[in-house]
Amino acid sequence: MTPGGDGLRRLAFFGGKGGVGKTTLAAAFATLLAERGEKTLLVSTDPAHSTSDVLGAKLSGDPTGLEENLWAVEIDAAADAAAYVERVKEDAKGSVSPEVLPAVRQHLELAKSSPGTEESALFDRFVDLIALCPEQYDRIVFDTAPTGHTLRLLTLPALLTAWVEGMVRQREKVAGMERMLRNLAGKEGSDDDPILNRLRGRRDRFHHARHRLLEDTKFYLVLIPERLPIEETARALETLKQAEVHVGALIVNRVLPQSADGEFMRARLEQQSEYLEEIGRRFGRRGIVRVEQDARDITHRGQLEPLARQLDAAGLG
Repeated sequence: MTPGGDGLRRLAFFGGKGGVGKTTLAAAFATLLAERGEKTLLVSTDPAHSTSDVLGAKLSGDPTGLEENLWAVEIDAAADAAAYVERVKEDAKGSVSPEVLPAVRQHLELAKSSPGTEESALFDRFVDLIALCPEQYDRIVFDTAPTGHTLRLLTLPALLTAWVEGMVRQREKVAGMERMLRNLAGKEGSDDDPILNRLRGRRDRFHHARHRLLEDTKFYLVLIPERLPIEETARALETLKQAEVHVGALIVNRVLPQSADGEFMRARLEQQSEYLEEIGRRFGRRGIVRVEQDARDITHRGQLEPLARQLDAAGLG
């Protein structure tokens, strides 16, 4: 597949195994787009919040201007989940009987810490942000969490649309029954249903997000030339294919140049020495164990023995 040969897609996702450098590459790509004159928003959905470190800027849940045509935001899924639960509580006040309300509130409090709640809140935030393109931003670049988390996020629209459709149908039945009982009792009541309105709104949002993922998204998988990232990339490609998400070029990071010589390796070792010194200075009180890199990928259990010996010699366990 030729990069750029499949038409402009305004939403770009960078994903891959943890530690392959996707945050750096996403930031570099966003910078490139901004330099081309495109108003670009860089979004981090990675709980590690490494984007702030890469950009040398303090980011928050609101877009921060970094330079001409470039803004960045870091999503706090836990905070968004808590805010969403509070909104549902407010809706419940006018839709649930006083006898049931305490139990509903207790259930919602427990839901705050649920991984599913955080993923749902993260997806809601994601939908809000993509709605800003192309009206406010020409392009949006997403620096995502490690592959498994990201793939779950991208498959949520199809799953949640069907789930919410079922919830809407159930709520419509309940609302119809409540109206009938009020009429039989001769009581006045409003036909406005905040819970049903919110469910319908979420159904429409998920449908729109699904459309944007299919028609306006390009996913760049980042890997490094090692066995485990290669295998994870293969699995991710299959999942993205099943989800019908368009995949752009694969980006292989940390490729040693063929011209690497003694000077190149000396420079790398010098930089490593500087970082090891900093690690010792900043974290030395906790104890530090150095594990030397194997000359080849770790691909079978026999290669774990030298690592285990290093850990044993350091007194671990």
